[in-house]
Parts: sequence; structure tokens; C-alpha cells
Amino acid sequence: MARDIPCGAIDLGGTKIEARLFGPAMETLTMRRTPTPVEAFEPFVEGLAQQIEWLQTTAQDPELPIGICIPGLIDKLTGECFASNVPVSGRNLGGALTERLGRSFPIANDCMALAYSEVNGGAGTGFEQVVGLVLGTGVGAGLCVNGKIPERTVGPILEIGHVGMPARALAPYGLPLWQCGCGKLGCMERYMAGSGLSRLSEFLTGTRLDGAEVVTRADAGEAASGKVLAAWLDLVAECLLTLQLTLDPDCIVLGGGASTVPRLTERLMPVLAARQLGALRPPALRVAQHGDSSGARGMGLLALAERR
Repeated sequence: MARDIPCGAIDLGGTKIEARLFGPAMETLTMRRTPTPVEAFEPFVEGLAQQIEWLQTTAQDPELPIGICIPGLIDKLTGECFASNVPVSGRNLGGALTERLGRSFPIANDCMALAYSEVNGGAGTGFEQVVGLVLGTGVGAGLCVNGKIPERTVGPILEIGHVGMPARALAPYGLPLWQCGCGKLGCMERYMAGSGLSRLSEFLTGTRLDGAEVVTRADAGEAASGKVLAAWLDLVAECLLTLQLTLDPDCIVLGGGASTVPRLTERLMPVLAARQLGALRPPALRVAQHGDSSGARGMGLLALAERR
């Protein structure tokens, strides 16, 4: 997907502000990370502005197309944001950046950005309706239809991580309703996120192992870890079915740290197929082609699209 000009992107997180400069072929030319100021909105905006200025200076272009993805929601009518780990809730981040830098920037949810990246030159290319599901520190999803983010999609319908895990999925393993950081009980995020395998390991076996060790031991034939991995796959498949029944995607692209589980789609497909209703067929499952830079890549592409 070659372009005739470079672009930049900012990937915001609770610990780092990552700035990437992409070349015309969407290859990463350079990247810089700085700590995220989380104490208040004003220093947060200043830290973000400094990363944007670094991109503009590095590219020698004060009008460099730059997109920003955040781990939260943006109300398209008011510009007001909501996020749990960066200090933007109730504030208009786009407006503050325009006031500070004298120009506007496209801002989108990070899961939306991943979906947009993967449907434009990634694992979701060629599919009509694509959901990007991020299994990272948290769990969230983004939606693209015909290669674009739907005009009215604000984000709450895709906060799948804060949808309750059904009792039918928890009951076979005797799992309780774990408290979520959002304040609710039993959110899908608590069972499926990057730490979900560790949490399941501690509950089901009495020993807390990290996710990678659970998978390694399960693949080596250890029965206890095999039970943990099977439970996690079952819970992820329940989430995939929820996305299928509500959004009807023909492809779901998996991103985030937990998507690196070896042969993840191969493991999930039979579990998801067993959950189908009647003659329904499961959507295609893919792992994000552009890895941990996919969200930033998506925002770079969105910034270029706005420039045209």
C-alpha cells in the first residue's frame, strides 16, 4: 500500500507515548517512546505535543499527517474522551491539541485503529466486515466495513471487554465473577486479557503461572496446564461468538500480547465452531499481520486519508 508522502502516528498508553514515522510504503522509518504524564490533563497534553513536534521536526514537515490512537472512547459530536489509564476523561483532547499546536489531528480508539490497519493491507484485506479484537492488558474491539470505520461508530458497542461473561461459559469451570477495574463484576476482560491465563491458572490449579508458561506446559502434555489453556480458549471463543452474533463480521483479526499464543487461530477455530447456532458458520480468524505497530499504522493511514 504505497503512498507518495510519509506520515506519522502516536500510540498512547498508560506508560508510554509512542511516536512512529512511516515512509511512503508505510514502513517504520524511526520511532521514539517517552513516559506518559498521567498526573493531570495539562502535562499529558504537553507530553503528547512534544512527541508530535518531534515527528514534524524529524520529517522536516510542520504539516506532516499525524494520527493519534488512545485506549478509550471519543464522542464524535463533542470531542469528549473517556479512558481509564490516561488523564483525558471528560476532556476534549483534540481541541486542546489544536489550541497548543495550531492544527487538528484525527483521534481514534486504538482497537479501531488496529482494525483499520489490518483491513487496509493487513490480515483483514479482502473481507467486507472486519472486527479487530485486542487481547492485551485489556480487551477491546474495533469495526471496519468496506475498508472504512463506520461514520457513527463512537466505540461503546465495541467495548466488548466490559460485556459480562455469560454464566454458561463460567459454570463448567466453577469460575467466580471477578471484579473488573471498571467497577463491574464478571467482565470478559478479566478472563481473556493478557493476564487472564495467569488468573485462570491460579484459580484452577492453585499455582499462578504466566501465560507463556501455561501454553508451554500444556503443549508438553501437562494435564493441569492443559485444562487452564482449554478454559481460556473456551472463554475467548464465547467472546468471538458474541461478536459474531451482534456484528456479523466475516473476519475477526486478533491483536495484543495474547494473540501471540502459538497456533492461536488453529486452536480457537474448532472451539468456536462447536458453539455455532444451527447452520451458522464461524467467521475467518486471523492474527494481526502488522503486530504491535498495527494501531499506529492504522492512525497513519487515517491521517493520510484525511489529508486527501
